[in-house]
Amino acid sequence: MAVENWSESVLLGELADDPQYTDDLSAIIEQCNTNRNLDVLLNFGAVSYLNSSNIAKLLKLRKLVNLTNERKLKLCGISRQVWGVFLVTGLDRIFEICDDVPTGLASLQIES
Repeated sequence: MAVENWSESVLLGELADDPQYTDDLSAIIEQCNTNRNLDVLLNFGAVSYLNSSNIAKLLKLRKLVNLTNERKLKLCGISRQVWGVFLVTGLDRIFEICDDVPTGLASLQIES
């Protein structure tokens, strides 16, 4: 599984295309339900497409992390194809986006 506790308060998800995407996001949602003190950074570097189910799961995670747990969720490493989906669906306006994993981890550490 490509989900790791980067620190006590930061969960790093290295996402890939389905079926790993769905499995990893489900695992992250479960961990965030168990531990409500986790910020989450999702690396989309190996994701080449998103379908409606992927987007729905991502929005569910956003609601849990940002609204319910009042923590941070950041995305990074988004490819050109996936960025097009973000632009068309408006996801670019509701998610915090970073260039890469080191930048995302640093911004989560600075903001905590």
